Amino acid sequence: MLNFLKDFEAKLGIKITCSQETKPLGTAGPLALARDKLIDDSGEPFFVLNSDVISEYPLKEMIAFHKHHGGEASIMVAKVDEPSKYGVVVMEESTGEVEKFVEKPKLFVGNKINAGIYLLNPSVLDRIELRPTSIEKEVFPKIASEKKLYAMVLPGFWMDVGQPRDYITGLRLYLDSLRKKSPSKLATGSHIVGNVIVDETTKIGEGCLIGPDVAIGPGCVVESGVRLSCCTVMQGVRIKKHACISSTIIGWHSTVGQWARVENMTILGEDVHVCDEIYSNGGVVLPHKEIKSRIWKPEIVMCKLIKNPR
Repeated sequence: MLNFLKDFEAKLGIKITCSQETKPLGTAGPLALARDKLIDDSGEPFFVLNSDVISEYPLKEMIAFHKHHGGEASIMVAKVDEPSKYGVVVMEESTGEVEKFVEKPKLFVGNKINAGIYLLNPSVLDRIELRPTSIEKEVFPKIASEKKLYAMVLPGFWMDVGQPRDYITGLRLYLDSLRKKSPSKLATGSHIVGNVIVDETTKIGEGCLIGPDVAIGPGCVVESGVRLSCCTVMQGVRIKKHACISSTIIGWHSTVGQWARVENMTILGEDVHVCDEIYSNGGVVLPHKEIKSRIWKPEIVMCKLIKNPR
């Protein structure tokens, strides 16, 4: 993670400072740990973003909303179809003032959930001790009881991408958003179907069919006759001739062999090598493995598979 952030520090021309927990501190404790990095002389509010969600991030609009209501904290909320699976934020619709939080309600109390995007005044840090603390269960309810917490309904898409299947759904939503707002960033050509994003350094052979909902990272090689759909291909991956891949995440510097078929939420860790003509039906393969045997049903692969039954 630190190396990854250094690359973006250089790419974006900004300074990225990291605060690392030596022990888990929950969702609020890390803010106390980074207190000296978050507070400056300006007194301006700061954003807190959960890293396992994806959305359109209307940050400028949120700043305007925060300044308008004059409270101590603002949270973004997303509308969902099944609120009983989440903690629901009950709010006053006209002003956005948060009234209370209801965890996985059995009866309908609302359809808006915490989207994991916050804008907080520095004074919020005075409410957080340097210990394992939940910002959702311990800090926000107290601010709400003082009528200083407001919620803004998130426009556009939102998805928790903490699980592989949800990650693929999040990719689809993101690509849909690109189609509407920045279509020039999407790949085009006779070999492209639907929404696809391909790094400019990737090489794609003849006779491929790619899409819909595919993201291919830098430095990849996709040989001729490959079929890709609903998948993410990370940096440095090689996909050999006539492989067929769907609903899959392929980790960095991995290889998928000729005529291999990989599907049903297969996850390949970094430096995984799938041999020719192998079938994977939902395998989760840890890094640095060579797969020589078919994976007939979803399972976790922790050691090398050396047989190739015919």
